[in-house]
Amino acid sequence: MTTPYHACYFAHELTRTAGGTGLDRLSQSLFDAAVDLNPHQIEAALFALRSPISKGVILADEVGLGKTIEAGLVACQYWAERRRRILIVCPASLRKQWEHELADKFNLQSEVLDGKAFRDAQKAGNPAPFMSDKIVICSMHFASDRCLEVQPVPWDLVIIDEAHKLRNSYRQSNRMGQNIRTALEERRKILLTATPLQNSLLELFGLASIIDEQIFGDLPSFRTQYCNTNGDLPGLRARLQSVCKRTLRQQVLEYIQYTQRRLITRPFTPTEQEQKLYEAISDYLQREVCYALPHGQRHLITLLVRKVLASSPHAVAGTLEIMRERLIRLRDDVQTNQTAVERLISGGELDDDLLD
Repeated sequence: MTTPYHACYFAHELTRTAGGTGLDRLSQSLFDAAVDLNPHQIEAALFALRSPISKGVILADEVGLGKTIEAGLVACQYWAERRRRILIVCPASLRKQWEHELADKFNLQSEVLDGKAFRDAQKAGNPAPFMSDKIVICSMHFASDRCLEVQPVPWDLVIIDEAHKLRNSYRQSNRMGQNIRTALEERRKILLTATPLQNSLLELFGLASIIDEQIFGDLPSFRTQYCNTNGDLPGLRARLQSVCKRTLRQQVLEYIQYTQRRLITRPFTPTEQEQKLYEAISDYLQREVCYALPHGQRHLITLLVRKVLASSPHAVAGTLEIMRERLIRLRDDVQTNQTAVERLISGGELDDDLLD
């Protein structure tokens, strides 16, 4: 027997599942979110939800404007609509942060899936750990390494944080980007990045191709149309408007008051021990052969190591430990997997751990 109470409850659940359009669709998630939302965040979430046939969007707000909140709103709405196969791919250093943000701000349960958790789940009798009742969070490298397990899952939504790390996914040499793009080819995606363009317009092509390989056609066509001296930049901007939304800090000053910071330069003299450490690391970085650094990215990572070294001895200790682990992997793999060793030495793609 259906009581009036049950009838109201079922009607409410059907309304949530149906979704609707515009702000009405997002109303339940706005109500559930335990965070003070700003107008641009709601607009970004609506932008990501607006097109049922789109394969995804790029949310490219400047740093500090709450892209995590925007993506969390969309995930919350998908969850309310009972579309609960949700995957979050991010740098390893952000996995726990995502888990905390989802639980604290949206009351969404998630689990971090890494190598150990994956093996433990399989030993416990779960042959497909990605098929979880919770939101799954994993690192970019893990998603790439387990691409064959990621691909069959019927994901309702995939969120890729710090997506600029995959900007070279169009290159055949970029194994991680290629694996992730192929594994998630048919899934709806939200790419989060504050820097969608850093050095080349081809980076925009790379990010857009993760969403849909047909947005700009093939690479030669993109080069011809947009990358030459007389490239059609207004046309490129118009094409991007359908898949990319970017908010700048200067656009939100009306309702967000930023702290005015003044930079003060102070000279300092390192201690004798700090100077010795600096010289020792500098000598090591200048060796003609240095397997601890990827050969193809050696100059960039050397600059990063020097920057960390200038911060504090404690900060550089973690970086040195990562370099040590890299050498151990090289030593262990040299006999068993020569191809992997060659790829590790050449450094066709940057090591996220070093950059983080």
